[in-house]
Amino acid sequence: MPRAKARRVQPRAKPLAFDAESFFSSADAARHVATYPRGKIVFSQGQASDTVLYIQKGSIKISVLSRTGKEAVVAMLGPGDFFGEGALTGQSVRIGTATATTLTSVLVIEKSAMVRLLRDEPTFSERFISYMLARNIRIEADLVDHLFNSSEKRLARTLLLLARYGDQEGPEQRIPKISQETLAEMVGTTRSRVNFFMNKFRDLGFIEYNGEIKVNTSLLSVVLHE
Repeated sequence: MPRAKARRVQPRAKPLAFDAESFFSSADAARHVATYPRGKIVFSQGQASDTVLYIQKGSIKISVLSRTGKEAVVAMLGPGDFFGEGALTGQSVRIGTATATTLTSVLVIEKSAMVRLLRDEPTFSERFISYMLARNIRIEADLVDHLFNSSEKRLARTLLLLARYGDQEGPEQRIPKISQETLAEMVGTTRSRVNFFMNKFRDLGFIEYNGEIKVNTSLLSVVLHE
């Protein structure tokens, strides 16, 4: 029986950009800005889910802890991304933990204010839905990636996503400092395998790293290679 061919996955389903903060200001939505240093927990798994958050600057790691105590990183988010939107779907508690991975500022919007905006502002509602649909496509692509691709391809795709491939100009994009342990959790492999492939990518000129990682767009060839 012929072996199934892995589906080719695009590195990023780019969400529709929009100035969300202008809607919050014009609608006088209940909100406040909170700043978190690197390593600070924004909310924890199991806490009450009563706000939606919007990243102004910085980076947020979303992780989930299993009943056996194993942690998995499920998303890395940056400026312009929402998180905690499960509050809008009836989730009474957070299903994951959000942690700042660098100095991060977030806009915290009360659930009632967000619901009112979605109801009364058709333009905001349309764009927010487009954003969430794009996020859903990204999640589906992540699942396919984990099911069909090798750990080398998964790491290359993760680095491109962290560098927001397609969103930035130029042949190189920078990634804030991130540990190989976190990369291993995101990719679903061991730290030693991540270290092996990171050295390989560096030797091939796909990346540079010395604390901060620089990703060359040529890394895309690893993802697209059959």
